[in-house]
Amino acid sequence: MTIAAAALAGCALQPVATPPVAAPAIPPAATASNAAPDSMRWLYGSGEGAAASIQAFRALADYVEHGTARATGKSPPLSARMSVPMGIGGDGEQSVGCGSRPEAVVFDVDETLLLNLGYEYWQAATHSGYSSSVWDEWEQTGADHVAPAPGAITALKRIRAAGVTVVFNTNRNAANDAETISALKTAGLGDAVHGETLFLKGDDGTGSAKDGRRAMIAAKYCVIALAGDNLGDFSDRLNARDLTTAQRRELAARGPLAALWGNGWFILPNPVYGASIAGDVEDVFPPSARWMPRAPQTEGK
Repeated sequence: MTIAAAALAGCALQPVATPPVAAPAIPPAATASNAAPDSMRWLYGSGEGAAASIQAFRALADYVEHGTARATGKSPPLSARMSVPMGIGGDGEQSVGCGSRPEAVVFDVDETLLLNLGYEYWQAATHSGYSSSVWDEWEQTGADHVAPAPGAITALKRIRAAGVTVVFNTNRNAANDAETISALKTAGLGDAVHGETLFLKGDDGTGSAKDGRRAMIAAKYCVIALAGDNLGDFSDRLNARDLTTAQRRELAARGPLAALWGNGWFILPNPVYGASIAGDVEDVFPPSARWMPRAPQTEGK
């Protein structure tokens, strides 16, 4: 074999190079050093979180079934108490005349009916804080990565079977209405129609405040109950920026509002985000509760 032939033979044995194919992006896996926050473990992973959610939804469905016009034989003259702006009847929590309007229950969506598992996974796995741009992307693309809150599907079926309309009042963006409708349907929570049974941030021009949208809903329906994971789902006054943590708790837990929990107002647990987790040590623990052991304690001794 000549040198030229040997060279050609060697070349023929070489594999043809192909450009590398990029592997699909894989989200980072949780590790011991990348554990989910305790609040997320409780809400999204614990049996206790599921039980609390089911308990709240069962109580709500029971309340609705026993309080409808069909059950009582007469239409309620007034709505459940809620905060609506001047022009409907005044400021503060109040009842609105129902007239002949059809009955409805008003629900917040995120972390009330819908658990945003994909978005919260991103936050937990990457130690990321809230990002409005990422949240907007989540609203647009996250429908396949949500789950219904435990007990929500059964409760909504019972409410609708009782002849009561389910209305969603959420701070998802009005521009993403089609995607929000898709997320609700994917989670098994039923259909929604923007402006009829779905009200979104931007619908009344007041941003994330919900009193204006509650007024819009009260003009269409007799609201017999409300459900949410934040006090602002019932009254904007309870999320006023000038309220201290202690004052906000006092408003919700004392006086006339205390009588509304389980009696027209139904709260769902959410220790992950929102106004409920505001406050430092001094805000949360009053002076009368500040106890310390006599001497500093050392582990293992």
